[in-house]
Amino acid sequence: MILHHYPNSPFAEKIRALLGFKGVAWQSVVQPDIMPKADLQTLTGGYRRIPVLQIGADVYCDTSLIVQVIESLHPTPSLSAVGHAGAMDTIAQWADDALFWAAMGYNFKGAAALFADRPPEVAAQAAKAFADDRAVMFGATPRQRPNDATSAYKLYLQRIAAMLGGQDYLFGAVPTLADFACYHPLWFTATRVPQMAVIFDATPTLRPWLERMQAHSAAGKALRSDLTPQAAIEIAASSTPSLVNKEFFDEHGIAQGTQVAITAEKFGLEPSIGELVAASPSAYTIARSDSRAGTVHVHFPRLGFSLKRAE
Repeated sequence: MILHHYPNSPFAEKIRALLGFKGVAWQSVVQPDIMPKADLQTLTGGYRRIPVLQIGADVYCDTSLIVQVIESLHPTPSLSAVGHAGAMDTIAQWADDALFWAAMGYNFKGAAALFADRPPEVAAQAAKAFADDRAVMFGATPRQRPNDATSAYKLYLQRIAAMLGGQDYLFGAVPTLADFACYHPLWFTATRVPQMAVIFDATPTLRPWLERMQAHSAAGKALRSDLTPQAAIEIAASSTPSLVNKEFFDEHGIAQGTQVAITAEKFGLEPSIGELVAASPSAYTIARSDSRAGTVHVHFPRLGFSLKRAE
């Protein structure tokens, strides 16, 4: 498994912690946190968000799909709690959307801490470049005002604390998908903008839970080995994409084999264009060829992404 990520990415932290929980060795390709991302987009065909999971010539976008892939290949220990699969999926979707955006709206009031280890003039330039990049990335997507985000974040933290009760994890004695999904925005508050972590004072039971989740991340980091972006591209070029499911679930009136564009619905709106080779009930796969990466299959979840014919 090759994970394309960068250290400050909350969504990448979700996968790093999950790999630690699973005990899965992985290869780390550190990508830029702002554009340009030429090596990443060589593999994805346009998609620029982090993380991206690569297995040979198969490229998986968005953590909701990456989690499914890891769980299918490494089912033990399980991410599911018996009888609660639907609830966990619903919590994970809420955490990746409402919780994440409330947390980020609050966290970025302390964003200067992200660049505090650099000389002042360099920090100022880096902060501006980051802000400009994210403005383009978000486009016209509505965002909460900081005070509204803070209010929502406090309420969401209370709900997570209420779910924990006296348990180690949200659904009992072991972590599930719900824990990893709720963890990553809180990790950013606790470790990347620590001066903002005072928000946890009102929900003190969250701190021991965060420490338990960070221990899984530490285990994941111990299982990593480093790989260069060029080496990852060479692995794709020397590999053959996996076989696709012959069943084709058409919800758009777009036939298998059509050139299509797949685009995130809310942010990071760069489309990935290729031949639609598979459509399962929960995911799409496009095939594309690149002079550096060869033929790759790029996989996207249905939820959160739009599919249309390529112009």
